[in-house]
Amino acid sequence: MNRLKGIKIGVVLTGSHCTIADVIPHIKRMKDEGAKIFPIFSYTVENTDNRFYMVDDLKKEIHAITDEPIISTITGAEPIGPVNYLDIVAVIPATGNTIAKLANGITDTPALMAIKAQLRNQKPIVIGISTNDALSINAKNIGLLLNMKNIYFVPFRQDNPHEKATSVLFDMEQIVDTIYLALRGKQIQPILLSPA
Repeated sequence: MNRLKGIKIGVVLTGSHCTIADVIPHIKRMKDEGAKIFPIFSYTVENTDNRFYMVDDLKKEIHAITDEPIISTITGAEPIGPVNYLDIVAVIPATGNTIAKLANGITDTPALMAIKAQLRNQKPIVIGISTNDALSINAKNIGLLLNMKNIYFVPFRQDNPHEKATSVLFDMEQIVDTIYLALRGKQIQPILLSPA
């Protein structure tokens, strides 16, 4: 399938480190569907080696897929607005921190600058929630974003309701479908899925 042929997608990775390895196959899938991928790292992803990956290894893997330089500074992300070269931005994963800042108009990372720049152009943003506080302190912020123009959500569910009752994770298998519909101004449904 080539549903994304010629589409320019900014893929934003934020610091839900445990999720990133599972997102990478779906970035490859976007590429296989014909998209041109522009990778964007939050400061946390850019600078934090962790138990899930070493930053240098992640950069090599992302570059091998996209063949594009990684945007990892605010000044690097700012031209997304005036140059207007992206069709859509997908924040996969979007941490609770990123969601809270976005909902409250804070722009202090490359990830948030990329989102702000895209919204400036009235073009779609896709959010893939990955946070332990989605159904607690961050619920109000998710609610604000659900009601915001040009923001679309990858369907999500409680990923471990008995041990982490407020934790929510997006359904990665629906990333490409969500992007496809968001490009047409439609929110994929249902958004709320049964718990894992």
